[in-house]
Amino acid sequence: MSETPSGRYLSFLCDQNLGRLAKWLRMMGYDTEYMRVWNKDRTRNAVDEGRIVLTRIRRYSRKRHHILVLSDHVEGQLRQIDRELGLISRARWFTRCNVCNEPLVYVKPEIVKDIVPEYVYANHDDFAQCPRCQRVYWRGTHPLRIMEAVRAIAEPEERS
Repeated sequence: MSETPSGRYLSFLCDQNLGRLAKWLRMMGYDTEYMRVWNKDRTRNAVDEGRIVLTRIRRYSRKRHHILVLSDHVEGQLRQIDRELGLISRARWFTRCNVCNEPLVYVKPEIVKDIVPEYVYANHDDFAQCPRCQRVYWRGTHPLRIMEAVRAIAEPEERS
């Protein structure tokens, strides 16, 4: 997790318009809840918990600890949030389940032998598992491509 200058970890609540962003923030290691339907009580609780509410709904963005996300596309959304909060440089990649947001637990290969494909088991030594949904993660080429893509998004645009 990444800390704010005050020492607190960054965590988020994404509104119903930001499901893809929530998944990407989780891949970056940020505690990110996703709200399928706008709920005032849930946003109030999120702010009380210290979460930053990310929203595409302009009228809600003026509230304390809310950020209006301007882009329709996840690349632009990540670029904006990175500019405002410096997310990418402080990411703790692949430490949370990108489906249910739980912190991943590193497990011995024997534990996941019957869960992962044979080829994966034979060629990888490091596995992480979600304690809630039991999904298994390993470092193949996919995580490297994701990290490269996010870093490329954050790079300043070339001037002609």
